[in-house]
Amino acid sequence: MRAEFSPLEGFDPPALGEPYLLTPGPLTTSYAVKQAMLRDWGSWDGDFRAMTADLRRRLLALISDSRGEYDCVPIQGSGSFCVEAMLGSFVPKDGKVLVLANGAYGLRAAQTMQYLGRAYTLIDKGDYLPPRGDEVGAALDADPAITHVLAIHCETSSGILNPVAEISEAVYAKGRKLLIDSMSAFGAIPLETAKIRYEAMVSSANKCIEGVPGFGFVIAKKSELENAKGNSHSLSLDIHAQWAAMEKTGQWRFTPPTHVVAAFLEALRMHEAEGGVAARGARYRKNRDVMVEGMRGLGFETLLSDRWLSPIIVTFFCPADGNFVFERFYDLMKDKGFIIYPGKLTVVDSFRVGCIGRMDENVMRRVVEAARQSLAEMGVACAAPPQAALAERAKLAA
Repeated sequence: MRAEFSPLEGFDPPALGEPYLLTPGPLTTSYAVKQAMLRDWGSWDGDFRAMTADLRRRLLALISDSRGEYDCVPIQGSGSFCVEAMLGSFVPKDGKVLVLANGAYGLRAAQTMQYLGRAYTLIDKGDYLPPRGDEVGAALDADPAITHVLAIHCETSSGILNPVAEISEAVYAKGRKLLIDSMSAFGAIPLETAKIRYEAMVSSANKCIEGVPGFGFVIAKKSELENAKGNSHSLSLDIHAQWAAMEKTGQWRFTPPTHVVAAFLEALRMHEAEGGVAARGARYRKNRDVMVEGMRGLGFETLLSDRWLSPIIVTFFCPADGNFVFERFYDLMKDKGFIIYPGKLTVVDSFRVGCIGRMDENVMRRVVEAARQSLAEMGVACAAPPQAALAERAKLAA
């Protein structure tokens, strides 16, 4: 049976009664964002060109580029399209990338470099350890051929928030360039250019801005955009060509996701009304803190210590109790109105609970109650993880 919910003290529940998406995106969006997609737009029309220009200006405002050094280029497709576009456009064909991986998305970037046929090397920290500045510096000293470093801002495989400021300092101390995949962090975690140096970053419409899937965007130094001419391996993913077309005509080169853009503009307006990056991040941190405290109260253990917990998504170890079966737990949580996320760890079983989207701490308290009820229905007496999981976590603490 589908659970019915009354309006909460904060946000209204999903208007169509669909479950909350406790994932790192796509995520639960506001009804106003959904409504923005009801109108059709001509992709070449002046009104839509004005929407594209407004989108670009609003995104640039989030990085506080007071000197006007950066520009924003939206790209059709998923976040991975944008990562490939960034690597293929900004890394010279004779360049080399140091990929920093501690989960699936760093490894996907390395795989992208393989497909591009361009040189790369990898620091792979496993499932959950953060890459640190001293490691990056040592790797750059050891390999003068490296021209760029690719860092994942928030690795949602584990939920770890990587130390990009520390990494940036190490990269530029060695005279190299930093590219950031801020897919699931941008809009809630500050990435101001005056505080963290980088050449380019990418994110997606369906993450912390709380839009819907359909495009991503690149924010890059204008000098990098200019130097990228003729560098791309791909017609569709050529950031320089997309930028040049938008600068000249105000239009996307190929058919844009018009409805998604309209929804994203509404999401950007709501983001600004909420208080921007600081307020959005504060709400997500409160969501995380309330949910983590409650889940720990049920006996669950987080993979990460509080120091590394991101406000985006949190990984929990599965209970050692033999009655716990994740697929059953997933179904019970969905029946109660919440879609959680499977784990990606390779050593121990886990699952993830997202903190982002159109929800607040009141929703997170209900998430905890749903977990409590689901454990009871499964006959799980204790949510404590196996010792092997705790031993893995001890490696991080060390």
